[in-house]
Amino acid sequence: MLANMECLTAVLKRALHIAACLACACLATAANADDLDDFNRAVEAAMSHHRVASGYLRTGNIDLAALELEGMREAWGKVSTLPKPAAFRDKERYTATMLEIAAQLIGTTLVLNMGRADVARESLDKVRRQLSDLRRENGVTVLADCVLDANVAMDALFATDRQPDWESAAAGGESYGATLRRCDSMAPRAIHDHAEFRRLIDGALASLAQFPKAMETRDADLLHRLMIELRSFDNLLAFRHG
Repeated sequence: MLANMECLTAVLKRALHIAACLACACLATAANADDLDDFNRAVEAAMSHHRVASGYLRTGNIDLAALELEGMREAWGKVSTLPKPAAFRDKERYTATMLEIAAQLIGTTLVLNMGRADVARESLDKVRRQLSDLRRENGVTVLADCVLDANVAMDALFATDRQPDWESAAAGGESYGATLRRCDSMAPRAIHDHAEFRRLIDGALASLAQFPKAMETRDADLLHRLMIELRSFDNLLAFRHG
């Protein structure tokens, strides 16, 4: 086990070096232009591959996940060539994040080829957090970061399933509901009014609306069914908009 982990660490370090060599030339010439919309669109194009790859890894479809990873690496190369948006004030921090993500993607492909789908999925999760951290530090607001908050809140809520910890479940339901409503309010109009988005948000809120009944009657089976429904909505929300 130790030898395997050392091998994986070496692979990821090598990936960082390769990514730095490939991306430095592009990033070094990046202008401090206010091109946030272009940046967000390019990142979204890359993350559309990220979401599909994560879905395939979750279901064990390694070959299709590898194809999506290749698509994401290509799309991320386009992100790296864009001028740094003025919203990202710290050039060193911005450049480091671009390089780290490029390295993560190379490393993800390498470990996936080694048969470590679990490590590949963790690596993709890290990319999502890295992007979110960069945006939040600079006050850049996008729906994907709110969806990440919702996923974290759902994880905390789901952890109370089958205990049952009624007080924690009630608090977790309120937290998750508040986050979903925040995501709903900030979604761009085209997404907000789309039937699929409405089904996910309204469906999850409808399930949460039944929490008080489960709490009052101490109905663990009802609470469990609601948790399963919410987990399904949450997974789809991440797959579509995370």
